[in-house]
Amino acid sequence: MDTAGSGTVFLIDDDPSVRDSLSLLLSLKGVRTQLFANAESFVESYRPNWAGCVLTDLRMPGMTGLELQAALRERHIDLPVVVLTAHGDVATARAALKNGAHDFLEKPVDDAMLLEVLHGALRADHERRAAATSRSAANARFGRLTERERQILELIAAGYQNREIATQLDISPRTVEVHKARIMEKLECHSLAELIRLNIEAG
Repeated sequence: MDTAGSGTVFLIDDDPSVRDSLSLLLSLKGVRTQLFANAESFVESYRPNWAGCVLTDLRMPGMTGLELQAALRERHIDLPVVVLTAHGDVATARAALKNGAHDFLEKPVDDAMLLEVLHGALRADHERRAAATSRSAANARFGRLTERERQILELIAAGYQNREIATQLDISPRTVEVHKARIMEKLECHSLAELIRLNIEAG
């Protein structure tokens, strides 16, 4: 799958044999991995430009998998987390998923299932980053608007017609048209639908 090339699986497990076997399996399937013997070393090494997902054990010396999830949340690290453990139970699985885990798997896990889950996590991170980039680009365009143009855009997005906007802002419909044309030009939009969509993307 093409998502395999869009990120790295950050594999955290205190068992060297597990790290080696999982790393070999994933590399044979074209998935990049980066290995960590404990959660602390991952948190300390993390860089904001890292893309991919976390595949972590649950019970480890020091920081546990659940504690890792809490640490990632505190640091606003949004990488999807997949928990893979030999010590799974309903309560633990519920806690991991409630804390935002992408999935919860028990060892031994079927290779095909693991790969499917990891591809899904990589895809989720890729889509999240793409959406963030799109929002950033949209916000940059919105920075070109004057305060009056922003007011008019809000009313356009709310569904008001030119005459209604003119009445609300105590200006002429012709002035609204001029502002609207400038808004379209500054935001590089060619249709009203495109304008509304960009406004939604910018939040």
